[in-house]
Amino acid sequence: MKLDRPVTGGPCWAELATSDVEAARRFYTRLFGWRPETDARLQAGGYTIAHLGDAAVAGLTPLYQPAQPVAWTVSFAVDDADAAARRVAEAGGAVLLGPADVFDAGRFAVAADPDGAVFQVWQARAFPGAALSRAAGALGWVELLTREPARAREFYAAVFGWSAGGGERSARWRIGGADFGSMVTMDDKFPHEVPAHWLPYFAVADADTAAAVAASGSGSVLMAPTSLPEGRRIAVLRDPQGAMFGVYRAQED
Repeated sequence: MKLDRPVTGGPCWAELATSDVEAARRFYTRLFGWRPETDARLQAGGYTIAHLGDAAVAGLTPLYQPAQPVAWTVSFAVDDADAAARRVAEAGGAVLLGPADVFDAGRFAVAADPDGAVFQVWQARAFPGAALSRAAGALGWVELLTREPARAREFYAAVFGWSAGGGERSARWRIGGADFGSMVTMDDKFPHEVPAHWLPYFAVADADTAAAVAASGSGSVLMAPTSLPEGRRIAVLRDPQGAMFGVYRAQED
């Protein structure tokens, strides 16, 4: 069983911080068929929500700080952002920003796990998060790449109540009996300068086609379309501004 909607402790949103929002809008609209809408309020800082039909599926933001990297960030739903931030600190992670309110939409905090992988927690009010998941163009899976898998298991169990089934090299994240993501141990094949990170995977009709479209749109293919042992076909891509993300064939979800 896999999550098909936001639940407490599970992934609820993916957000891209980028150096060129307009270019990102064009790239992801061509790739996923998104319909982006930018919040016109000055206080929103150019925040853009991408839709599939009427369903909100992802966010795009400009870089708000000079040192902020171009990257996708995954958000996890919590009942209380302040309590979640305290659990992060108590479990050995770091709270990088917040908790803070976002209008009447909700309350969030940006955090990092003990190995440095950045994520967000989201306490929903008017905005619950992604209205569609596991459909072509929507977020369907999240993957933690870490050099400290044992510590990651302990940390995320303490913060969100997750369990991790599988071996040391690769594991599946579960909550409430449902799978929603995976964990991969970063070995010597990963360059030393690549930090621990969360990688969102978006469902697509065809991973090979998505990789070709990304490459033709000035993106790049970091991992060519590959069929995993269990049958899922995936690819890892990079957008023109440098943000990494994955795609997988939706029928195999």
